[in-house]
Amino acid sequence: MKNLQDVTERVCELKGSLVAIDALLPALLDAQPTAGRSALAAAFDGNAETARTVLLHAPVSDHVLNAFERQVSHLHKLLAEPVHAPPRNAGDPVLFTTTRIRTLGGGNPLTGASGFFFRRGERLFLITSRHVLFDEPSHHFPDRIEIDLHTHPSDLTCSTGYAIPLYSGGLSLWRQADDSAGTVDVAAIEIDMARLPGGTILHAFEPRHLAPDGAVEVGDALAIVGFPLGFHDTVHHLPVVRNASIASAYGVRFQGHGYFLTDARTHRGSSGAPVLRRSGVSNSGDPLPWQLLGIHSTRMDMGARDLAQDESLGLNCAWYADVLMALTA
Repeated sequence: MKNLQDVTERVCELKGSLVAIDALLPALLDAQPTAGRSALAAAFDGNAETARTVLLHAPVSDHVLNAFERQVSHLHKLLAEPVHAPPRNAGDPVLFTTTRIRTLGGGNPLTGASGFFFRRGERLFLITSRHVLFDEPSHHFPDRIEIDLHTHPSDLTCSTGYAIPLYSGGLSLWRQADDSAGTVDVAAIEIDMARLPGGTILHAFEPRHLAPDGAVEVGDALAIVGFPLGFHDTVHHLPVVRNASIASAYGVRFQGHGYFLTDARTHRGSSGAPVLRRSGVSNSGDPLPWQLLGIHSTRMDMGARDLAQDESLGLNCAWYADVLMALTA
């Protein structure tokens, strides 16, 4: 029995190794220029023929030979696929920090929202508004979410949905926080990077993006990257960006809550979007020259507004992003 267990474990290890190699090979091939790819295909044919000759004269089973031929055929197909040139003006890397969220309950679609990636050391988190994952006033109780992930280094049309459960053993998997004014409308859920689809392409903010370089003042220009009403580039699976500005004293808790106000045209579906300011530090080597100031939550309005006479204020709540240090500790 011990020998059988050892063999089983070894087979599992080999399967895992093959999956990892299958994830690496497409990335290596996509990095090859057309001429290099052709030379690689010719060299592979020669080496495969040599290996075939060796196997035919070796004491191996038909299972080994069949597996070898299947893998050779699979690699031939990979080498024969056309190389996708990187699209011109593919966009600012900041567009790959944000993903569309779809909430589901019992397998049924519920709502749409926005979220973004935050990396803390070796760990990766999805950040969104807490009310996207759980909202008692509106009786919104999803049991899982799905996000979109790009899966090709140059072809933006390649993406896949990735499901994230919200509960395990009856306990919620997301992290939330409270402060002196109550629940903070921000949530973080950790992503198991080992389970991400092979070839996943994304960018993530890090703690260094939380510290503003220079004073943040009223009227400073901001960008809110998200999916208003679910609207986005459905061909390339990229979000859209709304211009905004700071509309209240930054660093001051507006009316005692842990957020500041932004002046921007926003819609449902933008909840959980990052609120960004361009970095004032010139660093051509930084793929994300942005400061993460907040997380968009909801529109701010006045209960006493006359709906017939008065327009909406056009103001929004953005929770201070430094809460992420507590949520991802």
